[in-house]
Amino acid sequence: MAELASAVPAPQVAPEAAKTAKLKTSKFKVPGEGSSAAISVATVIVLIAIWALVTNMGWVKPLFLPTPQAVFQQFYEYLTGAANDKPLWQHFLASMFRVFSAFALACVTAIPIGIAMGMSRVMRGIFDPPLEFYRPLPPLAYLPLIIIWFGIDELPKVLLIFLSCFAPLALAARSGMRSASQEQINAAYSMGASYMQVIRHVILPSALPDILIGMRIAIGFGWTTLVAAEMVAASVGLGQMVLNASNFLRTDIVIMGIIVIGVVAYMFDLLMRWVERRLVPWKGRM
Repeated sequence: MAELASAVPAPQVAPEAAKTAKLKTSKFKVPGEGSSAAISVATVIVLIAIWALVTNMGWVKPLFLPTPQAVFQQFYEYLTGAANDKPLWQHFLASMFRVFSAFALACVTAIPIGIAMGMSRVMRGIFDPPLEFYRPLPPLAYLPLIIIWFGIDELPKVLLIFLSCFAPLALAARSGMRSASQEQINAAYSMGASYMQVIRHVILPSALPDILIGMRIAIGFGWTTLVAAEMVAASVGLGQMVLNASNFLRTDIVIMGIIVIGVVAYMFDLLMRWVERRLVPWKGRM
C-alpha cells in the first residue's frame, strides 16, 4: 500500500488558484491596499485639461496664468538653448549640485548624530536644544547671517540647503532608534548577542524605515529652500531662473521652472520609495 500511495501523483493546483489562495487570507480588506497609479495619472490629466480650458477660454489673463502651450513653448526654448538666457541644462545641473551635495552632507552628518541621540542621553542633551531651536525657523530668517559669515559664493547656498535637510534627518533617525520593541531587544540578549550586535542587527534595521522617511522629507525641504538659497547672488540655477523671470512678469517661465523643480523632486521621491521597498520590505506588514 505504501508503494501504491507513493506512486499516485499529488493533485496539481493551478498557478492562478495558488496565487489567489496565497493572497486571499481574509474577507476583510487592508486599509489603503491596491495601486493608485491610474488614479494619479487621471488626476494629472484632469488638472491639465482644466488648466487648458480656463486659459484658452480667456477666463484668466495670461499675466496671472498662461496657457499650457505657452509654458511648453518656454520649456522647449530653454531646452534647445533658444531662450534669452542660459540653457535649461545649466540651470538644472547647478541646482542639482547644490541640493544633492547639501543632502548628501546632511545624510553623512545628521543620521549618525540622530542615532547617537537615540542611544545616548548625553548626546541627546547636547544636540536636542540647538536642533529644536533652529528647526522651526524659516531659512530666510538666518539667510542674512549666513551671508555675513560666509559671503556670497557657493558655500552659503549649499549651507542653507544643508541646514534645512539636517534637522528632519536627525530627528527621524533619533525617533527610529526607539522603533525596536523591548521584546526584540531582550530576545537578542537572551540568544547571547552583545550590545553592539543588538544595535547592528535589531535596533538599526528597526530604525531604517524612519530614516528613509526622514530622507524623503529632507530632500523635500532641500528643494523648498532652493529658491531662497539661489537668492544669494546666483547667476545660474532653477531658483534663480524663476526669480529672474518674476522680476519681468514672465509668468510662463515662472510656471515652467516650478514644474521642473516639482517633477525632479517627485522623481527623487519615487526613487526613495523604490529604495524603501527594497531595503525594508517588511514595513507595514508587522
